[in-house]
Amino acid sequence: IMKRCIIIGASSGLGRGLAELLLSDGWMLGIAARRTERLEEIQNKSPQQVIAQKLDVTKPEATQQLRQLIEKLGGMDLFIYSVGIGKRNPDLEEETEMATMTTNVMGFTRTIGEAYRYFATQGSGHIVSISSVAGTKGLGTVPAYSASKALQKTYIEALEQLANKRGLRISFTDIRPGFVSTEILVGDDYPMLMTIPHATRCIWKAIRRKRHVAIIDWRWNIFTRLWALIPRCIWRRIKL
Repeated sequence: IMKRCIIIGASSGLGRGLAELLLSDGWMLGIAARRTERLEEIQNKSPQQVIAQKLDVTKPEATQQLRQLIEKLGGMDLFIYSVGIGKRNPDLEEETEMATMTTNVMGFTRTIGEAYRYFATQGSGHIVSISSVAGTKGLGTVPAYSASKALQKTYIEALEQLANKRGLRISFTDIRPGFVSTEILVGDDYPMLMTIPHATRCIWKAIRRKRHVAIIDWRWNIFTRLWALIPRCIWRRIKL
């Protein structure tokens, strides 16, 4: 029996890279995003393995659309959330901050919650959240982005505890990549920038091993461990 995975945010970046890896590994895929034309490109390459659906995590109907996609796929064993926006906003422009929070907090909570409820009814499953190392500390140039990523890792940690309390066989993997060469980083210089193929291979390896937390890649693992040790009295004076 082919295993079934749904990827939210599969139209580009890490979500698309993971979709291609899972297809080559023989998975049945339900892929969703706002841009359906990009989803159709993936579906047309593997029509027997892929079901595509338009889904905007910022809209209330996203939960119903996710449930419909699960039904079309015939069930779900693995859920991957790979949606996120964020850009440098040192002037704290309101529209940018609120758009980031709407997607990274409201959209995340809405769809992760629906996946959890489905797996709770089923009794088992695997939820994967692709967040960011930006949630390690509050970053002055990207306040909403770093705060939203901190929320995501805390939310997954809370759901993991809740599932264990209820005796549910739900696995959770919190993926925290460093900077990856995706569309949202175009136009800026970022250190230790990873390619999408490299990052997705590392992510898929962590998912297969059912890692609880995986920082992508080893360089960022070292960096964030040191980063987390910096006391607040020093952190607030660092210019990033």
